[in-house]
Amino acid sequence: MAEEPKDDETGTGEETTVERVVSNYLATGIHLFLAVLAVLLLIAAVIGAYDTVVRDFPALWHPPQDEYGVLLRIIENLLLIAIVAEFALLLLFRRLSAAVEVVVFVLARKTINPNITALDLLMCAAGIAGLIVLRFYYLPGKST
Repeated sequence: MAEEPKDDETGTGEETTVERVVSNYLATGIHLFLAVLAVLLLIAAVIGAYDTVVRDFPALWHPPQDEYGVLLRIIENLLLIAIVAEFALLLLFRRLSAAVEVVVFVLARKTINPNITALDLLMCAAGIAGLIVLRFYYLPGKST
C-alpha cells in the first residue's frame, strides 16, 4: 500500500486556481520574451548577412588585397550568422536538436581559424562527428 502524503509536505495536492493562472501568465510572458529575442537575433543576422554581401564579397575581386584573408573573413561571418539563426530557433522551439546544431556551428567556426593547433582541430573534428552522430541517431524527430 502506498503511504498517504502528510498535509504539511510541500508539493502535495492540486494547484490552486490562482497558481494555475499565474503559471499560465508567466509561461506566456516567457514565451513572448523569447520570441522577441529570437526576432531581434534574426534581424541582426539579416543585417550581418547584408553587410557581409555588400562589404566583404566585393573585396574578393580587388587584386591588391589578400583573397585568402577576405575569404576567411567571409566564412567566419557566414558561420556566425548561422550560429545566430540557429540560436534564434533554439529560443523559439527549445529543442535539443537545435542546441546540438548551434554547438556544431560553433565548432565549425572554431576550425577555420588559421591559428588553431592540430590538437584543437582534431578535438573539434571529433566533437562535430560526435554531435552529428548524436543528432541523427539518438535524438527523437525527423533526421533529414
